[in-house]
Amino acid sequence: MQSGLLIVSHGSREAGWVSLVDDTVAAVRSAVGGDMLVEAAFLELVEGRLIQDGVDRLEAQGVDRIFSLPLFVSSGSTHVDEIGWALGAYSEPKLETDLPRANVRVPLDYGKPMDDDPEVVDVLLERLREISKVADRESVLLIGHGSKESGFKEAWQQGMASIGERLVSRGGYRGYSGALLQLDEVADRYAELRERNPGGAILVAPLFLSEGYFTSLVIPRELDGLECRYSGYAYMPHPRVADWIVRKAKEWLLKVSE
Repeated sequence: MQSGLLIVSHGSREAGWVSLVDDTVAAVRSAVGGDMLVEAAFLELVEGRLIQDGVDRLEAQGVDRIFSLPLFVSSGSTHVDEIGWALGAYSEPKLETDLPRANVRVPLDYGKPMDDDPEVVDVLLERLREISKVADRESVLLIGHGSKESGFKEAWQQGMASIGERLVSRGGYRGYSGALLQLDEVADRYAELRERNPGGAILVAPLFLSEGYFTSLVIPRELDGLECRYSGYAYMPHPRVADWIVRKAKEWLLKVSE
């Protein structure tokens, strides 16, 4: 059987974002070789490369089954849910959506986003080490987009907590906290870290796939006047993102071949 991998990410009018995704997908395509045909699709804004376009391209190449992987930071993203519904993974979306249901003619399995997977922790540890001086005196503040929606908010919080615990365990940091921009939590979480570790430094890491409006403008604005070190670097570009996709794809191939 010929398997297909459909990587779905958020769309953007910025050519740089599309290039980031395409560069990552090129590395994935090279790594999986002939085991899978690989296509990248976008939720919106990228003409000719939307979800249905990606499905159509894979089916035109003769795939018998598809594994679709959402290239998103968190299971708390409402987009992850609506994409899964559009691809037929769920009978109903949890929230209303304008996204059309895709026409998929072959069996399709839908994966999960990056959440707290080890590759994510690897990337964040590397970013933090670039601004760290004495880890056991430093606390980490993670900042993500977040959601106000019930269920989605909790998924964001759980994922951030797991990431924070792993960063402390592996990086030797004194502690961590997580702030969601949608809930205006940055100042409060910063104050909590400062109270728990009055004399220590606070390192700030964004939980975003790419650098842009949130990492360059929103988060610095939230941190204005707060004494901290901000990495500013997103997950991509980094080879561990492609590694994550390849691992997920190979795990799926092994599962369906059993």
